[in-house]
Amino acid sequence: RTEIALTIPLSDGEAALYEQVRLAAIAKLDKALPELGVNEQRIQILAELTRLRLAACHPRLHDPESAVPSSKLERLLELLEELRAEGHRALVFSQFVGHLTLVRAALDAAGISYQYLDGATPAATRGARVAAFQAGDGDVFLISLKAGGTGLNLTAADYVIHLDPWWNPAVEDQASDRAHRIGQTRPVTIYRLVAADTIEAKILELHAAKRDLAAAVLDGTDGALRTTSAELLALLGAAPATPVAAAPRARGRAAR
Repeated sequence: RTEIALTIPLSDGEAALYEQVRLAAIAKLDKALPELGVNEQRIQILAELTRLRLAACHPRLHDPESAVPSSKLERLLELLEELRAEGHRALVFSQFVGHLTLVRAALDAAGISYQYLDGATPAATRGARVAAFQAGDGDVFLISLKAGGTGLNLTAADYVIHLDPWWNPAVEDQASDRAHRIGQTRPVTIYRLVAADTIEAKILELHAAKRDLAAAVLDGTDGALRTTSAELLALLGAAPATPVAAAPRARGRAAR
């Protein structure tokens, strides 16, 4: 089992869009956080970080009308063509179904055969698609991270590609184990596609720092690694001017 992080530089257009989303998130949080309690602050921060993560994946996940190409998608197609030429087959995971939808369209255009599975796939169809892939039908299997992270045997693939990093590395490890498990007779290579100079690189830094903690304490849950609100804000690259603290309760009449 070999794990490789592929850092993908963003184009000028992608970088400009990403910076726009990042600055908007900082401004929004700077205004909103003082009015929120600690739990609400965390929810708001994670919502803004999700928008930033989507922008790092593909411009159209932020703006469906965007004409800016995705460097990550282009690199994925190049990688899949290289693997196909060498006789390999791959599992491709994303936590965003919208991201997988864009990948499906690109695979259709490129003539690359695939199977597909997400949380909306019926159980009977799910089993049929797994059996078809194991029997050789499809060069690629596109899978949403939560829907296919456990319970599948996909040893027909010897490559795993994670399109976007999840907070808890243990969840990604479980997904990778769909190929790297009993019955696999070949080495398995795991790629993580990481948009350079974005929140994705910072999440991988959290992985390195907290992988042992996640394995020991979280026991495979998919939470944000018990990361503090301050740590989450740091992922934006610049914390809002307002410190993260519980908003004071408004003083009013005593409850009757």
